[in-house]
Amino acid sequence: MTNIFYVDGEFVAQDDAVVPVTDLSVLRGYGVFDFMRTYGGHPFMLDAHIARLRRSAELIDMPVPWTDAELKAIVLATVARNPIDEANVRIVVTGGESPNYLIPDDKPRLIVMVTPSIKNPDHLYADGASAITVPMSRSDPLAKTINYIGAIRAMKRARAAGAAEALYLDSAGHVLEGTTTNLFAVFGEVIVTPQDGILPGITRGVVLDLLEGMYRVEKRALPLSELLRADEAFITASNKQVMPIVRVDDHTIAAGTVGAHTRAIMARYREFAYGLAWVNNGRG
Repeated sequence: MTNIFYVDGEFVAQDDAVVPVTDLSVLRGYGVFDFMRTYGGHPFMLDAHIARLRRSAELIDMPVPWTDAELKAIVLATVARNPIDEANVRIVVTGGESPNYLIPDDKPRLIVMVTPSIKNPDHLYADGASAITVPMSRSDPLAKTINYIGAIRAMKRARAAGAAEALYLDSAGHVLEGTTTNLFAVFGEVIVTPQDGILPGITRGVVLDLLEGMYRVEKRALPLSELLRADEAFITASNKQVMPIVRVDDHTIAAGTVGAHTRAIMARYREFAYGLAWVNNGRG
C-alpha cells in the first residue's frame, strides 16, 4: 500500500511527494513542523498540535496563511486517504521560494505526511529504558523547527550506547529534555519536570493534567545529580507515550526497575488516549 501525502495543495503518492530544491527548507533549513499519532484512526490532540505549529512559525517569523480550521481539515482529509490502523502524522511548513535564496517570499508550502506508526519494543515499558546525557541546549527550544542536527548527532551517540534517548544537559548541569521527549523524575509523592529551556510537549501537557490530584508536581530546574537520586524517572512523547527510564549514563535509577508510580501513570495515559479515541469515533 502506498502512503498518500498532502503537498502544496495536492494529494500525491509518497514516492511522488517532492518540493523544489530551491525551497528554503532545502537551502537554509527554514521550516517548522509538528508531529502526532492517531488513536482509533483519529489524530490525538490535533488542535493543540496545530496551535504549537503556529507558535513555532511565529517564533521564526514564518507566516502560516492557513486558518486553524483549514489545517485541521487538510490533516483529517490526509488521514482519511490512508487506511492505516494507527498512524504517525507530520505537518510541515516550509519556507517556500526566495528570489535571492535567503529572504523568503512569504509563500510557504504545506506538507502533511501520514505513515504507519512504529511500535516501540515492549521490553522498554516492561523493564525500562536507558538514556544518556549530552551537553547541549537549543537556542530557541519553543520553536519546533526542521533543524534537528543536534538531535540527530545526540541520537547517534545514544544508539551507539544502546540507549533509547539522549537527554540534553545545559552548562549549569541541569537536565532539560530529550531529543524528542520531555522528562519527569519521581521523588516519593513528588514529581519534578523541567520547565525552562525546553519544548513543552503536547504529551507532557496531557500527563501534567492527568497528574493533578495524584501527585504534587514541581516545574523547575532539575540538576543531573538530583535526577540520579530519583526514585523513578520517565519520558513522554507522542511516539513513546510514557516510557520509564531506569538508567542514565552509567547510573541506575533506584532499583533499576519500573516503579509503581510510573506504571500507574503509564496506565492512566493509555486509558485517556484510547478513551478519547473512543469518544472521537462516536462510541462514547
